[in-house]
Amino acid sequence: MAKEIHSETFRDEGVFFVVLVGVAAFAVSAAMSLLAGMPKPEIHDEFSYLLAADTFAHGRLSNPTHPMWIHFETLHVNQQPSYASMYPPGQGLLLALGKIATGYSIVGAWLGVALGCAAVCWMLMAWLPPRWALLGGMLVTLHPMVMQWSQNYWGGGLAMAGGALVLGGFRRVLSQPRSRDAAVLGIGVGILANSRPYEGLILSMLVLATLLVWTFRRSSPGWQVMLRQFFVPAFLTLLPAGIFIGYYNYRVTGNVLRLPVMVNFATYGQAPPFLWMEARPQAGYRHAAIEKFHGELAMKEFRKQRTLIGFVSRAWEKILGLAKDYFQSWGLIAPLLMILFKRKIDPWMRLELALFGSFLLAFLPVTWMQTHYTAPIVPLGFVIVAQGMRDLYQWHWRNLSLGTWAVNISLLVCVIAAVLAFRDLSYGDPHHLGWYSKREQIISHLNKKGGKHLVVVRYGPEHDPHLEWVYNGADIDGSQVVWAREMNDAQNLQLVNYFKDRKVWLFDADTFALYAVR
Repeated sequence: MAKEIHSETFRDEGVFFVVLVGVAAFAVSAAMSLLAGMPKPEIHDEFSYLLAADTFAHGRLSNPTHPMWIHFETLHVNQQPSYASMYPPGQGLLLALGKIATGYSIVGAWLGVALGCAAVCWMLMAWLPPRWALLGGMLVTLHPMVMQWSQNYWGGGLAMAGGALVLGGFRRVLSQPRSRDAAVLGIGVGILANSRPYEGLILSMLVLATLLVWTFRRSSPGWQVMLRQFFVPAFLTLLPAGIFIGYYNYRVTGNVLRLPVMVNFATYGQAPPFLWMEARPQAGYRHAAIEKFHGELAMKEFRKQRTLIGFVSRAWEKILGLAKDYFQSWGLIAPLLMILFKRKIDPWMRLELALFGSFLLAFLPVTWMQTHYTAPIVPLGFVIVAQGMRDLYQWHWRNLSLGTWAVNISLLVCVIAAVLAFRDLSYGDPHHLGWYSKREQIISHLNKKGGKHLVVVRYGPEHDPHLEWVYNGADIDGSQVVWAREMNDAQNLQLVNYFKDRKVWLFDADTFALYAVR
């Protein structure tokens, strides 16, 4: 009876902690956006995710190709065989939920980070006592990198949630195979497949390989039990996600097995996403800015890493970049050092370090690197840090309990880093006007004029292709302001005649000058 009461208390406490962390993460994310104003998209990837969100909010998975689509070609967006984002649908679905529920897509990003932080807390309870899991969950919530993920549209939080569910289910299955934990792991794999497919595949394969090796060890319950309690439930849980991915691919690309990103690469790409692949011949680009992005900037980065010196140099830069972002919360350095300098590392910690290191090694051959690409493995990093903090807490020197002071100082430093990040994200320079702010100003100005508008964008030969202006919503014809690329006179005339009911403007993307044409 006593054991049952203890188990019930443990479970109730765990649920409360998970909910507490999720609510705290959502509150912190919302506070930053509300204080600074709803974040504006800055990076071309974000506009593509917002197109996905708008498409889903309209109740469809893709949009028909527009008759004037050659004027609407842009980065990371497919125009044929359908008009859609090239990215997996997970982040777009979250943003669509925020848009439908509140009118603001960024609320979906808050929700993604809240789910991610709550999932990390749940995962940590499989590795640590509940109070330490709560502490780890709060450290994730207040980490500057995670806080930044809640203030942009390209994600991080959802993939972190998927990784946490995979790792939490994995650790529980190793302790006692149960269908419930296998199902949670399967849900996590499904989330990763719909948010960060390659990185999710790396983590899933590492976990699967570990489980297969463990299954045939003498200490395991046997392959029959694992088949019944893990492999079958995990497969059945993952099956709906696989069916959805296939159907989504079919609606966007016309082929169940062809991802939208594959269509985009076949249409525009020259530099492949992985360094072991060969570059493609130059595509027939219709727009100089798109050609410059794919044929010059992307290829320069790819070619640099194809040499041994270039690969090693860039790999080191990637590792340093990840370390810089991970340790924006400086208080995490001391617990990590505690782990690295321990005389004896327990088997669980060796497993964690091996999984983390293997993931990073598999990540290095990726041509382009952004920290949120590694979101699936971030939960494991917090397992390592939380265990290091627990070991640090127990540190004694000459009968002095120095660990308590060391942990308190580390936590104080983490809080200071979070406050500084909150300040920077919430109280940025109000007079700073990036190109994206100028774009928002133009849209607001034209909306106030009333009626419908067509903005034809002109790019100079030296224009930076990262500063891309031509992005539209899912319903181009129904939009009050439509952005289009300038082409030759005959093509421009076709465009203007198609939008004959609109006020036409010419916008110079290099001087920010807007001219009335008709």
